[in-house]
Amino acid sequence: MALPLTGRVALVTGGSRGIGAAIALALAEAGAAVGVNYRAGAAAAEAVAGTINQGAGKAVTVQADVSDSAAVAGMVQSVAERLGPVDILINNAGVALIRGIDDLTEADFDATIAVNLKSAFLCTQAVLPHMRAQGWGRIVNISSGAARGAGGVGLHYNASKAGLEGLTRGYAARLVKEGITVNAVAPSLIETDMVKAGLAPTPVRIPLGRFGTPEEVAQVVMLLMANAYMTGQTVALSGGMAFN
Repeated sequence: MALPLTGRVALVTGGSRGIGAAIALALAEAGAAVGVNYRAGAAAAEAVAGTINQGAGKAVTVQADVSDSAAVAGMVQSVAERLGPVDILINNAGVALIRGIDDLTEADFDATIAVNLKSAFLCTQAVLPHMRAQGWGRIVNISSGAARGAGGVGLHYNASKAGLEGLTRGYAARLVKEGITVNAVAPSLIETDMVKAGLAPTPVRIPLGRFGTPEEVAQVVMLLMANAYMTGQTVALSGGMAFN
């Protein structure tokens, strides 16, 4: 039996490590060819693509600053030339500059909005022509529990993720009749470098008693691939810390 995503092409922004890497591997396991985007972590991205290519999958790496429109256009074109047009977009690239109110600068705020929110707009706009032409597409935006709660990074991060969920609903409402679903996944306290570096050194706040894993986030993303009826939704996973 053919795997569910055989013949599909996926693009994962920020796919070189953590949640992005786990999603790229899961998509490849389901049969998709995967473009692994990175900004600076070339070696890590090559490692993810190498793991996929050593198995039965196919992957390429593509460098781009996804907050820059020209770079995004070049990235999408590169993936299309090497793998095929993008059918599945995972907007995962993000930055988390931990700042208090008194330490937050305009540059910090602008950079956070550009990478966490504007990039999702740019990437979505770039892949939509193909998705609309074929009448099928899947877009998943990686949000955060900070979109609805206080969070530990800062108000700039809250704003960027809340905006991302608004963007999700706006696209979903306008694209559902064209066979394109747009959803968000909002994880909280996943065992990534950011969390372990000081955002939450222990899982004491989590009722489950442990951090989530990138693979658990990837599992939720994969649930959204086959479901044509679910769109405009944010799926939260937090080990029991919060409920919608």
